[in-house]
Amino acid sequence: MDWKYKNKNFTTLNDGDFGFVYKITHTPSGKIYIGRKNFFTQINKRLGKKELKALKEERKLSKTQGRAPTKKLIIAESDWKKYWGSNKVLIKFVKDEGEHNFTKEIIEFAFNKKHLTYLETKHLFKSDVLEKPDLYWNDNILSKFFSKDFKTFVENPK
Repeated sequence: MDWKYKNKNFTTLNDGDFGFVYKITHTPSGKIYIGRKNFFTQINKRLGKKELKALKEERKLSKTQGRAPTKKLIIAESDWKKYWGSNKVLIKFVKDEGEHNFTKEIIEFAFNKKHLTYLETKHLFKSDVLEKPDLYWNDNILSKFFSKDFKTFVENPK
């Protein structure tokens, strides 16, 4: 199932896009999950013997001082096209109900990690996800604010 953006299928990346905030909706019940996803992932990969040897030779020729790196940073496209969120309950629900009962919609694009975190947090708070557990699968925001704690605050205001 493809992601939708402004009611059109979104399958190709735009220059400058870092990630996106999304909404997955269970069509029959209307229950929603809001999350974020990066378009790219960074992996620190150990250099192989041949790469280390070539790097040492290159450093000798250029008279570079200091310790030689043992890893290289690899940037690769993430699994964003097939992604269904990090919420285990939602993932099980998708598996049980079938992907055809869900819609995947991109809400907003972000240009860096901080912007992505801000946008996700903004949409989660604006939607009152912690106050509406019957409507949202989200049960926390930034792993700091939990729906179970919020319920206690509402029941025992001081």
